[in-house]
Amino acid sequence: MDTPPLRVVQWGTGAVGRGVLRGLLDRPEFELAGVRVYDPAKQRLDAGTIIGRDPVGVLATRDPEEILGLDADCVVYAPLPGSRYGGDDLATVCRLLASGKNVVSLTGFVYPHARGPEFVEALEDACAAGGTSVHGTGVSPGFTGEKLPLVLSGLARRIDHLYVRDCFDFAGHPSRRFVRGLAGFGMAEEEYLEMLPWARGMMRELYTESMHLLAAGLRVDLDDIDLDHEHLHAPEDFDIASGTIARGTVAADRWTLTGRVGGVPTITIEIAHKADARRIDAWYEPGYALRIQGSPSMALALDEDWLTNGVTAAAGHALNSVAAVCAAPPGIRTLLDLPLVPGRFTRP
Repeated sequence: MDTPPLRVVQWGTGAVGRGVLRGLLDRPEFELAGVRVYDPAKQRLDAGTIIGRDPVGVLATRDPEEILGLDADCVVYAPLPGSRYGGDDLATVCRLLASGKNVVSLTGFVYPHARGPEFVEALEDACAAGGTSVHGTGVSPGFTGEKLPLVLSGLARRIDHLYVRDCFDFAGHPSRRFVRGLAGFGMAEEEYLEMLPWARGMMRELYTESMHLLAAGLRVDLDDIDLDHEHLHAPEDFDIASGTIARGTVAADRWTLTGRVGGVPTITIEIAHKADARRIDAWYEPGYALRIQGSPSMALALDEDWLTNGVTAAAGHALNSVAAVCAAPPGIRTLLDLPLVPGRFTRP
């Protein structure tokens, strides 16, 4: 007997959200149950129209109450961080969970235990009320900084230090709201500095979860985490997919998080963003690097060509997690709790 498709809601239709939406419409194990949008121009647009296809009969809504009232197995939660735009992601996710919908999130929730007991209690209570599970697949795209280091660590007899680095080139990223509104690229120095306290908080929230997830996987407890930041300016005017970056405006930043155990640096994550790596040659080339110091020591480096499209990868990571999250027992489910979730082989 065939298994009925999972009814899934897509929450947010930015670059990643549209990628998820395409997968929900293309793959037979899913049925699109609803679409939550934020742009007034998308209100009541057909989901197919939003991604440049023929209508599919599912109309988008800006009203979260309509989504909460739907009969659905799961919500793929992919808005921009609520803290930047006056929202509350924890409250929203808890309402979705309590309404009986599992949640796969691309906006935080990678390791909620890092956010403190009240944060965890709110999620666990909502999961208990709805009989549901929540899982964060992570950002950028949530594989290199979390899953891959833990997989490679399985080769080590002893680990002394774990170093992870991601360097992203935003030249092809299509979202101005993301590249300027969140990353701050194209902002004048004064405007950027006004945004910086929020950006520090966001980066700490997102990547502290990743740090504590890695620590839990390696069975250590971090005493504290330091966060350092620096940024660079555009040497000239140049155009990228999301618009023009003017000379002298912010065009790159680097964030370094260092987690200590017993006062000794044990886990380090570096994240570098560049508006256009061809124009900013400081720091590193786009790509990924992983180093484990121990016995044996090991290193892995992947240039930007190892992944042709990070936005599509983030969408695929979320899509491939939906079935496992729906099948999991109620509660918070991190990648330490879920089985390995492979992709799906398909022919055109």
